[in-house]
Amino acid sequence: NKTYPPPSQTHLNVLLFPLCLCPGCFECCVKCLGVLPYASLFATILLYAGVALFCGCGHEALSGTATILQNYFEVVRAPVETLDVLTMIDILKYVIYGVAAAFFVYGILLMVEGFFTTGAIRDLYGDFKITACGRCVSAWFIMLTYIFFLAWLGVTAFTSLPVFMYFNIWTICQNTTVVEGANLCLDLRQFGMVTIGEERKVCTGSEKFFKMCESNELDMTFHLFVCALAGAGAAVIAMVHYLMVLSANWAYVKDACRMQKYEDIKSKEEQELHDIHSTRSKERLNAYT
Repeated sequence: NKTYPPPSQTHLNVLLFPLCLCPGCFECCVKCLGVLPYASLFATILLYAGVALFCGCGHEALSGTATILQNYFEVVRAPVETLDVLTMIDILKYVIYGVAAAFFVYGILLMVEGFFTTGAIRDLYGDFKITACGRCVSAWFIMLTYIFFLAWLGVTAFTSLPVFMYFNIWTICQNTTVVEGANLCLDLRQFGMVTIGEERKVCTGSEKFFKMCESNELDMTFHLFVCALAGAGAAVIAMVHYLMVLSANWAYVKDACRMQKYEDIKSKEEQELHDIHSTRSKERLNAYT
């Protein structure tokens, strides 16, 4: 058994050199971690994840839907002035681009609002004044977030429709392999994708139906729509979380405003009492002299 000598001061200095390289780094990191609004940060991460999942999977699912309609249902693109199902798919893609950009900016704004209404900022930067503009901004964010919450509820309900449609198609494909001689047809007129005068259907006995059921496009598009639905649900949860955070921040701002008024009144009364005492002291000194 070897016995090693205790470490010298030189060895300790070498080991502690990285920590001592930047004086006050530990305190600075602690302050930065204290400033972070963790509730807003969690809601922002959840919002970005939900929006990214909805926009990415929704875009690819719409592209897969257009491919299925063109390859198996023989849907052709109408002239430019006519609004058909393929044109609507292109419009929905552009809407997805706008949703991704808008909520990326909105998440940053809510994160900044969370920073400025966190109590740790007051400890870091000192006392600050709660203005009427700040209270109006907090109230405006609450109202806007509530509107977006209702909008995402509608988006979730709308996204569930293609999931239900593709689930029916997937079920028909599964049933045709189990039940022989089943005569089932998929007619786009039932889903409102084409006009009544157009007949765009695929029946179980046709070659296109078997190719569509065996293709990866149908299975992939179905699962992409399911992922888009999950992303929309995550965005709804993020909006609810933001509403709770903004409501708590609003209550904090309101209490801070009342405390600020109380401190102003208290300091004013103390100043008046100090002036009265100083005036009486001067009068007594003048009477004595």
